[in-house]
Amino acid sequence: MIKEVILCVIAMNRQFDDLLEKVKAQDPSTDEDLVWKAYDFCMKAHGSQLRASGDPYFTHPLAVAQILTDLRMDHQSVITGFLHDTVEDTLVSIEEIKERFGENIANLVDGVTKLSQLELQSEHTKQAENFRKLVLAMSTDIRVLIIKLADRLHNMRTLHYITSEEKKRRISRETMDIYAPLAERMGMHQLKDELEDIAFSYLNLEAKESLQSRLNFLYENADYTVEAIIEDMVLALKEHGIEAPVNGRQKTPYSIWRKMQHKRIAFEQLSDIMAFRITVDTIPECYQALGALHNKYLVLPGRFKDYISTPKPNGYQSLHTVLIGPFNSRIEVQIRTKKMHIIAEYGIAAHWQYKQNFSHDGKQYAWLRGLLDILEQTSNPEEFMEHTRLEMFQDQVFCFTPKGELISLPSGATSIDFAYAVHSQVGDHATAVKINGRLMPLRTVLNNGDQVEIITSKTQTPSPTWERFIVTGKARSRIRKFVRIQQRGQFSSLGKSMIHKAFQQEHVEITEKSLDRVARHFKYTNLEDLYAAVGEGIHTPREIVSIAYPDEKAGQKLSLEEELTKKKTPSINKDKDSAISIKGLISGMAVHFAGCCHPLPGDSIVGIVKTGKGVAIHTSDCDIVKSFTEVDRLLDLSWGENLTPDDKFVGRLKATFINKQGALSAFSTAISKQNGNIVNLKITNRTLNFWDIIIDIDVRNVEHLNVIIARLRTLPITNFIERF
Repeated sequence: MIKEVILCVIAMNRQFDDLLEKVKAQDPSTDEDLVWKAYDFCMKAHGSQLRASGDPYFTHPLAVAQILTDLRMDHQSVITGFLHDTVEDTLVSIEEIKERFGENIANLVDGVTKLSQLELQSEHTKQAENFRKLVLAMSTDIRVLIIKLADRLHNMRTLHYITSEEKKRRISRETMDIYAPLAERMGMHQLKDELEDIAFSYLNLEAKESLQSRLNFLYENADYTVEAIIEDMVLALKEHGIEAPVNGRQKTPYSIWRKMQHKRIAFEQLSDIMAFRITVDTIPECYQALGALHNKYLVLPGRFKDYISTPKPNGYQSLHTVLIGPFNSRIEVQIRTKKMHIIAEYGIAAHWQYKQNFSHDGKQYAWLRGLLDILEQTSNPEEFMEHTRLEMFQDQVFCFTPKGELISLPSGATSIDFAYAVHSQVGDHATAVKINGRLMPLRTVLNNGDQVEIITSKTQTPSPTWERFIVTGKARSRIRKFVRIQQRGQFSSLGKSMIHKAFQQEHVEITEKSLDRVARHFKYTNLEDLYAAVGEGIHTPREIVSIAYPDEKAGQKLSLEEELTKKKTPSINKDKDSAISIKGLISGMAVHFAGCCHPLPGDSIVGIVKTGKGVAIHTSDCDIVKSFTEVDRLLDLSWGENLTPDDKFVGRLKATFINKQGALSAFSTAISKQNGNIVNLKITNRTLNFWDIIIDIDVRNVEHLNVIIARLRTLPITNFIERF
């Protein structure tokens, strides 16, 4: 065993010597002594620790540093590769790292270090919290993410040494869900492909082997070879005076599998399982090569993409086209310059080779700013991970503002997603949208090349219904934060009113001291939390009274029948102060209107408190209210005073009218002339002579609905109509 360790150390020292020479060649500012010091420190810190493979643990930091060197990273990143596990897995502190290697390297190590000591409820929550920390760290220095990806790549390469199949699948799923999409966003396609290919082996080995065997069979039995296709394409380019290398490769099993799943097609229906790359010197030569190929071979319509004039968000540039190429083979061709190719393979890491400075204001960081916006809006780690998956996992569409600014969005994005991508305030106040100069609904799905103009209003606020048709994590997190804040405020206001009414009805004094006692009983930190819990329906107002005054016989106790009668007495027949006003509460937040009776201003209303959902508003004569027996969850409500003409409520009508030409038009015209607006219409029955319909109309109050009903009854086509 000792002999094996010695041989391993000798081999590692040779690897280190080679690594150091490469780092010095790539980064002339390399502090050679500091790199050696980090290597030596890493070996001593990890000491006799072993990996699952049985190898000394310090083989892992060396491998990570080697990957970073191959990525052409600077010497500080390579040093961090040596040190990245010392704080997590040894007795070394971040302060010691800072003292020995400086603040910059200490910050990089801290950013990569996992929150292994965090006591969280589940492995999934721990993963989410680690990801939150990673996003915060890489927002300060993007090298944190590159180092983390190198760490993950080596862990995936050695995953076969782990004995637990469940653990291997969990790590592979995490790689597929988080790290491969991040690598793609960084433009590091070579690293991304390897991560996905290894993870695919553990998540669906049967599918991978099946696809690989079919690919092998296809190439072995084809009437041509990849070399023959390349030779034919080289000749086609030479005919147009273009001397350029052509390289060919088969696509990875996972990329083929993903395309089959996304397009829902069989293997036989795939048209481009081979990809060829042409590398030229200049951008004009890219388009000349494209013209040469399109001149000789048939082009598949709709498969050309120009990522040179419109780069991907991660900086990727190339021309893509699909051809019926030599020997009638369907092939994908990518044409790019040499610099574009290096960036396509190594992504952001390649920029260090060109000595480019980085700024988080650059376009390549738009996605990172988006993640930071989500982090700002989301307090729950698991919710943050859900939103970031939405942000990272989808194909892109490219749209433009009226000033020509390019906005990239996930496929399926709507105008609301676009508005939030422009700016959070634009999204919050969006009221309408013009797409290519035409007024369209906010839920409209955007297409490549659309010019989008968002129309805003200072009085507009995000609607909870927007969540139904948005796809970006940034939009979803911003809307959810607004809804949470509004719900919290409205639950608190409603709960406070409910508690005060309960104390008043029980004829006991309400004091801050008594309520503080109740808050402590339920372990709430302040009264606002208590009010919100009551408004949300977690506690009943009577429960609060009984805890505040446990020894009091508050008020005269009534029988169940008397209590129900008391609760269901219309508020218009009682003192106005006995009812709780719902004015100012937004439907869908703390309160919502019941679909069974569709209450309107002018109706006597009663609330039913539902745990976790707030208050459902019913008319006092609704059958649901009449059959409801949980007295403590019934509230006497009022509409409040001074409702404005802009306040709209849904009234529902049930009607039967004669089936004749123009009947439905006459019906809708009559409603419109009375300033009503149809929001929904359902035909429940249609015969040769009559139509039965249910119709929902935006109205101001009961009186307004009655005017509409009276007008509809005057129509000769109306057979029957009533409120429903």
